Amino acid sequence: MSDNNLGDFLRARRSALRPEDVGMMSYGTRRVAGLRREEVAVLAGVNVDYYTRLEQGRERHPSSQVLDALGHALRLDGDARAHLHRLAGIIPHDPPPRQRAVVSPALRQLMDGYTNTPAFVVNHTLDLLATNSLADALYAPFTPADNLARMTFLDPAGRDFYARWERNAQAVVANLRQATGLDPDNPRLHALIGTLTGCSEDFSALWQAHTVRGKTTDAKQFNHPDVGPLTLTYQAFDVRDSPGQQLVIYHAEPGSPSAQALSLLGSLDATRRGTAKDLHP
Repeated sequence: MSDNNLGDFLRARRSALRPEDVGMMSYGTRRVAGLRREEVAVLAGVNVDYYTRLEQGRERHPSSQVLDALGHALRLDGDARAHLHRLAGIIPHDPPPRQRAVVSPALRQLMDGYTNTPAFVVNHTLDLLATNSLADALYAPFTPADNLARMTFLDPAGRDFYARWERNAQAVVANLRQATGLDPDNPRLHALIGTLTGCSEDFSALWQAHTVRGKTTDAKQFNHPDVGPLTLTYQAFDVRDSPGQQLVIYHAEPGSPSAQALSLLGSLDATRRGTAKDLHP
């Protein structure tokens, strides 16, 4: 991985913007995609030579005011602005605590209480640390259902399971890009990114965009082989006593076809579990 993370991020976000996106006129032959360095410098109110040195890694300690101006110029949202500050070392924080791979018994018990909705716990690398029975049923098409990024890019079931695969893939990559700022020395994270980059051209291309976004809430569409189309909305919650863990809960609109399909999925799963218990008491 590059040792010029700040410069790589600025360059990628600059290339993702067009002059019309920021209210500027385009002039001359544009040899590269996106804004020119001079245009970003004008928008941010900084010297173009200084901005060039930031991108090239010859200047690595911009002030918070400069970062705020660049964030505004590059139209960064809240997650991306925080990521920009972290890359520059502006946000003071202690080294992230070692992430726990074990989900507490109390949280597992809480998840198991959600009998009508899928619930699971993930970490920064999107490993599935714990799942309730309906989440197991939801992700049953994957073998194994172990990591959301691997499942999306490397499991053959991924492109059929995620009805809007491209959107889901972009979100997964944006989650992992945010994780590199939150926990830059995580060996598991670097190993996962290396594997995905080497095995998936789609991941590699999306990774170069440096899009940053965390899990909060969103709607997702699935094609489940047992019950058909599902549209579910998720909410993500930080697990306060286990930094780096997030509890994700899906739900369907009450009375909707997706709610009926989710109920059917739960019934099918309960039947399978009952049959398995009878066969292997």
